[in-house]
Amino acid sequence: MRGRREAEGDPLGIDPAFLAAFRDRLSGFPHRSAVTEGLRHAAVAVTLVPGRSGHPCFLLTLRTATLRAHAGQFALPGGRVDAGETAPDAARRELAEELGLALGPSAVLGLLDDYVTRSGYRITPVVLAGDGRESLRPNPAEVAQVHTVAVSELDRPGVPELVTIPESERPVVRLPLLGACVYAPTAAVLYQFREVALHARPTRVAHLEQPVFAWR
Repeated sequence: MRGRREAEGDPLGIDPAFLAAFRDRLSGFPHRSAVTEGLRHAAVAVTLVPGRSGHPCFLLTLRTATLRAHAGQFALPGGRVDAGETAPDAARRELAEELGLALGPSAVLGLLDDYVTRSGYRITPVVLAGDGRESLRPNPAEVAQVHTVAVSELDRPGVPELVTIPESERPVVRLPLLGACVYAPTAAVLYQFREVALHARPTRVAHLEQPVFAWR
């Protein structure tokens, strides 16, 4: 990761103005925790890294086809919160396990709302920032591909897309990215990140639906 950016002439580190604005907006966002009996707690990492000229990007993975759950889907690094862990600790641990990216507690910028999935999880999104000096080492058992996506891609016209399905009264949210569609829960998390971090809008996403194929 470091060698690729240096070869392209990219700086090490997100532009401080972007980072300060993101941190301020996230710290002022009233995170909502979903405490629902019987749900398993998980955390995902919205990990910011620098792109060209210090403009922020985020890391998005494609899960391997051999995983038992949600195989072959786009996802943010993440997994179950272990006993005694906080959501930020779990997100940092999963980031290290999946991508070999070790970030300390100071990398945490804030939390987004918990999102409850149809498969029985309460997901806490944790926003973190890397400084551009870290190398990525994707775990082939979990990650088929890892993409560095400009945050500005979340702010294009027509993003997000909301579609109706006969199985639910709630709209399904999806994001057209990387020549494909990214669905909830990942799409809901990234949409809320855009609203809060880019625009300081306290947009809620708990009502946004997942596609039927993600209900198990």
